[in-house]
Amino acid sequence: MTSTTTIPRTDLDPYTDASITDPYPVYGALRDIAPVTYLTSHQVHCAARYDEVYAALHRHGTFESGEGVGLTDALNKAQKGSSFTSDPPYHAYVRGLVARHLKPRAMADITGYVTSWANRLVKDLVERGSFDAVQDFAVAFPLAVVPDLLGWPEDEGKERLLEWASAGFNAFGPMNDRTRAGLPLLGEMSEFLHRMSQPGNLRPGSWGAELVSEAREGKIEDKLLPGLLGDFLAPSMDTSVSALSSMLWLLGEHEDQWLRLKEDPSLIPSAFNEIIRLESPLRGFTRHVAQDTELGGARLPRGSRVLLLFGSANRDERFWKDPESFDVGRPGVAQHVGFGHGIHACVGQALSRLEGQSLLAALVRHVGRIEVSKPTWRLHNTIRGIERMDVTFHGRAS
Repeated sequence: MTSTTTIPRTDLDPYTDASITDPYPVYGALRDIAPVTYLTSHQVHCAARYDEVYAALHRHGTFESGEGVGLTDALNKAQKGSSFTSDPPYHAYVRGLVARHLKPRAMADITGYVTSWANRLVKDLVERGSFDAVQDFAVAFPLAVVPDLLGWPEDEGKERLLEWASAGFNAFGPMNDRTRAGLPLLGEMSEFLHRMSQPGNLRPGSWGAELVSEAREGKIEDKLLPGLLGDFLAPSMDTSVSALSSMLWLLGEHEDQWLRLKEDPSLIPSAFNEIIRLESPLRGFTRHVAQDTELGGARLPRGSRVLLLFGSANRDERFWKDPESFDVGRPGVAQHVGFGHGIHACVGQALSRLEGQSLLAALVRHVGRIEVSKPTWRLHNTIRGIERMDVTFHGRAS
């Protein structure tokens, strides 16, 4: 594409209440304007098409994460140093401390545990009949699994984990009422994570306790512990809740695809990817432009910031065939950017996949039909997710 010095300016805003409730018209309009636009409402460049989002995610030396990945400078500074707000070579070190527990071999060790939980939850809900997709299914599962793996104490913290994770993700958006409302929760989360970083507060043998022990042995810097525990917490909770509730909605709304999945359970990995593509849990993150560069033919100056809209890229008609449809066997669906991509791809995606695929398998095994009501969508800066939706499981005939 020929380079241009003019980037179209637009007053389209993906962070209004209306845009958050139904983001796809705004995403489509942004894609149609140009490969890169300038959002006057937030004074940031924006890439909404697949090719540009994918390219930026793989040019981490130019599109940096170490200066923060949100829209607000003050909060970007406060959140620096985690695995997804850092750059190489430090990034490889800090990410490796978390990723070792989330690699395929580690997932294989906990597959039986996660599968058992999935079967238990689905069978209980079949017996119950009707329930809320979010609290009774999407929240119940990761809240049962993740804190246990991390070793959180049974008597404190667990009931607040989702609120803290939600506040953390809200802070990557603009400094609006949603972000401001979550600031006190961020303080609570920080205090809790610092307390859990002290020896004896996490269950012996857990992932979290292992990190604390390594810090005591001098293998990890003490100051990294709260951030590392937070790296486990936030990505494995709120995004999973979003994906799991969207799973029920899409399968309930598309009975033909549900029947197809039941007839061919080998499609489960593809189906989970398609859920993440079509209803991407993460709206997107920003990147700091480290040097004068071009993206999609647009010249971006050093020091500027660009918002990469994952949820828009995953519906880009320039890349995907019939992108608005739900297809559990979609060819090439693994190319989605719903978990990010490149060196900053979601470190917890292996756990999210294990959770999602285990629940899909349990649904296929125990549920005949999924009946859903119209969902109410959350008003959240970064997470695309359902707030409430009534569901009825009709048991599978033996």
